[in-house]
Amino acid sequence: MTAASPSAAQKTVRVDLGDRSYDILIGPGLIATAAAEIAGRLKGRRMAVITDENVAPLYLHPLMASLKAKGIDAVSLVLPAGEKTKSFEHLIPVCEAILGARIERNDAVIALGGGVIGDLTGFAAGIARRGSRFIQIPTSLLAQVDSSVGGKTGINSPHGKNLIGVFHQPDLVLADTDVLDTLSPREFRAGYAEVAKYGLIDKPDFFAWLEKNWRAVFAGGDARIEAIAISCQAKADVVAADERENGRRALLNLGHTFGHALEAATQYDGARLVHGEGVSIGMVLAHQFSARMNLASPDDATRVEAHLKTVGLPTRMNDIPGGLPPAEKLMDAIAQDKKVKSGKLTFILTRGIGQSFVADDVPANEVLRFLEEKHPG
Repeated sequence: MTAASPSAAQKTVRVDLGDRSYDILIGPGLIATAAAEIAGRLKGRRMAVITDENVAPLYLHPLMASLKAKGIDAVSLVLPAGEKTKSFEHLIPVCEAILGARIERNDAVIALGGGVIGDLTGFAAGIARRGSRFIQIPTSLLAQVDSSVGGKTGINSPHGKNLIGVFHQPDLVLADTDVLDTLSPREFRAGYAEVAKYGLIDKPDFFAWLEKNWRAVFAGGDARIEAIAISCQAKADVVAADERENGRRALLNLGHTFGHALEAATQYDGARLVHGEGVSIGMVLAHQFSARMNLASPDDATRVEAHLKTVGLPTRMNDIPGGLPPAEKLMDAIAQDKKVKSGKLTFILTRGIGQSFVADDVPANEVLRFLEEKHPG
């Protein structure tokens, strides 16, 4: 699959899943034209729009106006912003909003927001009426290149991140690149960690391109659209080959086992650590641990850390404010992570830049010793 470009300003990536295939549209101004794109694909005339209190003042009115102009009857629900919204507490009102809007088979639920809103709304759409149509309008870089694509939805538990959820593919993804200009520098950097991830998984040339062109990606324009399209294409290819993470799709979790443990250790406090920052530290740790296991050169870990640090991302556990629990507690979170099978630790490790692989049965004692060495305490 390749990313087709109907115009210089917009790219389309196709996620090929047979009769459940869908398009990812990437470019400026897509919220204003969302209703036209939706009406061209879905016959329904009812929509439920789920968003949060940060996004709503910026984009809810333009989206609702676009839907109304196309004769689509839409209701909206505005939730608190932040990772803690991915909970049972907020899942219930989203489900009730979907049911209250009388969403039927050809209608749809729209997630207007970042990864939290997308994951939560997708989960609700997946279980309300045993499955409702679902549209993603991601408003963060992280959501545009990662969480809005592939159908993994869910909420967090005190036991860990994303442990409760379903696979539920969207019918359409509209990645409006204009909205990224309203992100804080920290939010944009956090999303960039997921962009870099695709290079580190199996696209060394893309990682090298990012090392040279990251300033242009941050600035916007064609370089940003190109980076998002390459990232979405990379994920689309993996999802098409392994939709339910029985093999290759696990590679998308590079850095996430360590990162999720760090997020859990901070109680998902976004003031201390957001997801992309956890992934940044996690990817560095994954490369360092690979070097420790004599799988890769320490120079690769140094290169990864240097680039992520250059763009302003945290790269070490002691970059997290407020301290961390002991290494043993981090191991507890890792053991609870969803990538554990039959009690055996599974990590995404690497043999070099762009040479990631799934490592089964990683010795827990080696991981613990490594965490003790890297722990800031």
